[in-house]
Amino acid sequence: MRILLTEDNVALADGLSAILRGTGHAVDVVHDGASANAVIAAENFDLVILDLNLPEMDGLEVLRNMRARQSKAAVLILTARGTPEERVRGLDLGADDYLIKPFDIAEFEARVRVLLRRQAGLHSATVIYGPVSFDLNSRTFSAAGVQIDIPARELGLLEILFMRAGKVVAKEAIIQSLTAFDDDISANAIEQYVSRLRKRLAPYGLTVKTARGIGYYLDKLTEAA
Repeated sequence: MRILLTEDNVALADGLSAILRGTGHAVDVVHDGASANAVIAAENFDLVILDLNLPEMDGLEVLRNMRARQSKAAVLILTARGTPEERVRGLDLGADDYLIKPFDIAEFEARVRVLLRRQAGLHSATVIYGPVSFDLNSRTFSAAGVQIDIPARELGLLEILFMRAGKVVAKEAIIQSLTAFDDDISANAIEQYVSRLRKRLAPYGLTVKTARGIGYYLDKLTEAA
């Protein structure tokens, strides 16, 4: 999933972004409201983590603008402004959840997982397709109770396809979901990841098929295959 973290405390932003990247998400970080407002207008995100006390533009103004532009990204507000009135105002403007500073990291990670699961339209932390299951909390794939070892980039790609099993995902959407601003993944690299995934999934009766000129989708191998 692609996440925008907006936090003016650089040390906190560095720590949180490291945690999110460590679980395989593509994370962009900005430190002021004006930058957040511009980035959200130009890019698509699954989740925006938004501080309220931001320089140049208040977090609530950023939130108001993104909802006015019909952004569907989930929003988790991180703030020391934790009065009931403040929370109600943020929720009314379109925030999905609130976390008051200081907060526990485990709770932060859990709230992120819940919001990303909700964004994917899932009610369970486990997604099953064929003999393979995906645990959204641990971001691991397994079959018959045995974990499937998948490198980070391929895991990210498989996660995108798995959560949309049977549906075509555009190559451009895959690249955007897998990359932050400072990443560089080409269409050729995606093709290489797809090729490797096909080999990894074949023993489980699954494959990644190509929708020519559009993108890729997860499917079950036919008997003939």
